[in-house]
Amino acid sequence: MTILFPILLTILIIVVLWCLMLLPRRHQAGWEKFTNIRYAHRGLHDSSQNIPENSMTAFRKAIEKGFGAELDVHLMADGQLAVVHDSDLQRVCGKSAIIENLTAKDLKDYPLLGSGETIPLLPEVLALFEGETPLIIELKVEHGNAAALTDAVMALLQGWDGAYCIESFHPAALLHLRKHYPSVIRGQLSENFLRTNDAGALTWPVRAILTLLLTSFLTRPDFIAYNYIDRSCPSLRLMKHLYGVHEVGWTIRSQEILESLERQGVMPIFEGFLPQAEILFQKP
Repeated sequence: MTILFPILLTILIIVVLWCLMLLPRRHQAGWEKFTNIRYAHRGLHDSSQNIPENSMTAFRKAIEKGFGAELDVHLMADGQLAVVHDSDLQRVCGKSAIIENLTAKDLKDYPLLGSGETIPLLPEVLALFEGETPLIIELKVEHGNAAALTDAVMALLQGWDGAYCIESFHPAALLHLRKHYPSVIRGQLSENFLRTNDAGALTWPVRAILTLLLTSFLTRPDFIAYNYIDRSCPSLRLMKHLYGVHEVGWTIRSQEILESLERQGVMPIFEGFLPQAEILFQKP
């Protein structure tokens, strides 16, 4: 009994600390703008129709179908903001170059594969979506530029007539939002970094911290955007049950999974198919 008590006390302390580290922000005004909408991942792109991801055509198609869009933003060498997923342009343009090293004038030399389009700038995309469907803007932090990237994006969004929220895998971007732009709806992107091959040079402790969302008490996200195949994550479940945090699921590739997640109150980001039927999203 004398041994059992300190063991149980230690376990209790660990559980309490774990729950405290998962504390999100709650009841931030504005979330209702994003519900009952489906979000096209990098726009409504379709390689069979030569519509590249994160292209102006893909974004126009999303708006035409009544979908919101998720998009990715990088900060370039001249301070402009490029809407593209990868830092290295080899996959999307067929030419190896780092987007952070380029300027807006350079983009004409990097057409998107399968089309005559070039990588759009964020102001172009914002003009397209102004007064239209909502945007989920992902900040792609590279080489410690979280603050500069966040500030550049927010400078464009000031006074923009549209609904948007901001998400990032990098907690530093969310922390900057919390300190300097507290009214903005912000979300922590994550997945099981312990199993993925996309974690790069992250150490195993960092992978565990990001997987288990243990920076939440610092960044206080309004929502968690988690890879839906990893949503059994115990930290995500705790945040939903204890705090009612909003959940966004990515990247959904079938109607069946989309409808199942919507019934569970998950806001969907989809890709590779055209969703049919009524929206089944239920507010938690």
